Amino acid sequence: MQTSITRRSLFHYAGAAALTATTACVLPKVARGEAVSDDMYWDIVRHQFIFPETAVPMNSANLCPAFRAVADKVTELSRVVDYDVSLNNRAQFNDHLRDTRSKVAQQIGAAPEEIALVRNTSEANSAITNGLDFKEGDEIVIWEQNHVTNNEAWDIRARRFGLKVVRVSLPRFPESDEQIVDLFAKACTGRTKVVSFTECSNVSGLKLPAKKLAAMARAKGLYCHVDGAQSWGASVLNLHDIGCDSFSASSHKWFMGPKEVGILYVRNGRAREIWPNIIGYTGEIKVELDLESALKFETLGQRDDAAVAALGDTADIHTQIGPERIQTRIKELAGLLKQGLKEGGATLVTPEDPAMSGGVVVIEVPKQNQKTVADTMYSKFGIAASSSGGLRLCPHIYNTRDHITRALDGVTSMRDLIKT
Repeated sequence: MQTSITRRSLFHYAGAAALTATTACVLPKVARGEAVSDDMYWDIVRHQFIFPETAVPMNSANLCPAFRAVADKVTELSRVVDYDVSLNNRAQFNDHLRDTRSKVAQQIGAAPEEIALVRNTSEANSAITNGLDFKEGDEIVIWEQNHVTNNEAWDIRARRFGLKVVRVSLPRFPESDEQIVDLFAKACTGRTKVVSFTECSNVSGLKLPAKKLAAMARAKGLYCHVDGAQSWGASVLNLHDIGCDSFSASSHKWFMGPKEVGILYVRNGRAREIWPNIIGYTGEIKVELDLESALKFETLGQRDDAAVAALGDTADIHTQIGPERIQTRIKELAGLLKQGLKEGGATLVTPEDPAMSGGVVVIEVPKQNQKTVADTMYSKFGIAASSSGGLRLCPHIYNTRDHITRALDGVTSMRDLIKT
């Protein structure tokens, strides 16, 4: 595939980007001129991040570096606040907040009033877990591979209020989406009130059919919550099309945005059913309960206004690159990684089928060797991986083919430690 941009604009940009903190559009626009290869395009993307080649991030399921322009924007706007902390000066950030919310909503197929800008996925999940009304004996159906904030959090709520949590176990490599939906459906009873699942597992990489599960829940009259921590920024999203009632995610993962900013989507008409967990001062506290949109979950007290504003810049960058292009690149790199790992004798935990996986790639490693393997990947090969689930490698658009090769070399060098 060829991307048509001029060599002059390409090199002009490379020098200018490092000096410009206020411009979110970090890539040269496509224009007529000399054709540039995909590898050259992605090399430009890689250089929009400040990480050195001695510490290459490949653990997007946990934390991604922010785009350089976004990190610079946070620093710049933090100085704007610290220079003048008056209400008069800080009032400008109300416009930033509304702008950011609108950009994020448009990008993920939601209405602005359906999006609350919270601090991370954990906080968004907690708003649902602790905000929905239940009576003793009610049941919640969850996936056993849910993240702890969408798993054990339900156990705590259940112990406190006499609820029952039903965990769904899935085959390691499901035969089809229908098999997954059927197992969730069979776990539901007349007492079930909520179906809550993490769309893509951070410990196996298995990706669930969110739209089909949401349709099943809707047909049964159940509330459906989706933890999208491994989806936002990695997948093309349209939450209205998915049909879930709520969705949570963090900016600091695949979205490659500022830290301590996340999203909670609550479908129009559902917010009135959820009690807010945190009541921040807004001048009139009653507004928290009067609001019938997701905005009732957004008053969290003093915020990092700079980070919220910079999230809008991150959305601009995603729009410029293109969510479809980002998704394709992630699947391409994950596919190369899976193929190389398999050929090198590693046992994949993650399905090979890209339709049933995202960017999270996990291989088996004996438990006693997991930390050693992950530490060696970093100390000897400069690849920041994780021991979650075995050895977890999560390539993103800032990774290159050379990074994939280096990761494979690292795994191959530790074959004796990795064999089960």
